[in-house]
Amino acid sequence: MAEKKRILAVDDEKLIVLAIKANLVLEGYEVIEAYDGVEALQKIEEEKPDLVILDVMMPEMNGWEVLTRIRENPETANLPVVMLTALAQDRDVEEGTLRGADVYLTKPFEPEDLVLTVNRILEAVESGEWSP
Repeated sequence: MAEKKRILAVDDEKLIVLAIKANLVLEGYEVIEAYDGVEALQKIEEEKPDLVILDVMMPEMNGWEVLTRIRENPETANLPVVMLTALAQDRDVEEGTLRGADVYLTKPFEPEDLVLTVNRILEAVESGEWSP
């Protein structure tokens, strides 16, 4: 049996993390939780997730800074990152793209869309077709 893919869900709202986790666990993923940017970076280093779902507005360190640090670190530069945030204006989406987000989804979100996005990215990574 293939090893479960590990997803890091980062949001300061516990209910959002639990919703993400519930839907991805049903798909067979292991979900790691983090509730601020500092904790997210620690979990990335310790847990080596296959993909990160990242909010922007969080205490300690916001998602933009986390994303920048992920992309600047050679060990995590190619780690797929899905931004999942309430920031939905064009300038926010552009900021996410400029900082290296692979996908930008806005809240409220459809759980099915998130699951499909995660599946699509991880299938592309596994097949060697992924290029961040």
